[in-house]
Amino acid sequence: MSATSQSPQVPARGKRADALRNQQTLVAAAASVFVTSGVEAPIREIAARAGVGIGTIYRHFPTRADLVVAVYRHQVEACAEAGPDLLASAHSPFTALRQWVDLFTDFLVTKHGLANALQSDTGGFDALHTYFLDHLVPVCAQLLDASVDSGEITPGTGPYELMRGIGNLCIGRDNDPDYDPRRLVDLLLRGLQRSR
Repeated sequence: MSATSQSPQVPARGKRADALRNQQTLVAAAASVFVTSGVEAPIREIAARAGVGIGTIYRHFPTRADLVVAVYRHQVEACAEAGPDLLASAHSPFTALRQWVDLFTDFLVTKHGLANALQSDTGGFDALHTYFLDHLVPVCAQLLDASVDSGEITPGTGPYELMRGIGNLCIGRDNDPDYDPRRLVDLLLRGLQRSR
């Protein structure tokens, strides 16, 4: 292959990297807007947060459902990656669990509009739920096991059980802006702690 035939490929790689960065910027902006304004937030609000035009969002995500799914997957991955990092950096496993639960709660507040955003695509919703479980249950299990091993919490609570309990506490947030699930999640976590 000649040098001439190779050179057109180099800009294409650069564009793909730029496109990926742009997409990540849009997903981060959308996630931030969804937490404060819900998944039905105007696209122009997301575009403004990302510093791009509305057309740029539609070029990457032709439908709102595409954008919501991308945000959902991004948040699942970020939450999954955070668990081991928190466990390595926190002063105790229970502190790491607490910090991870805060991230998980943020994620759940965004997630509750997902079914409506996907509308009738129940297969897509089911696939995302499986993705969620496959990525987050093992991380929660690792944090719970470390907290039990350190003697900070009482054994017997499973990761899926804890995540589902937190999820149920977050449901009321959609309909009542005065409801703060964090306070109840904090009470739930305190209930796991061994009495000293």
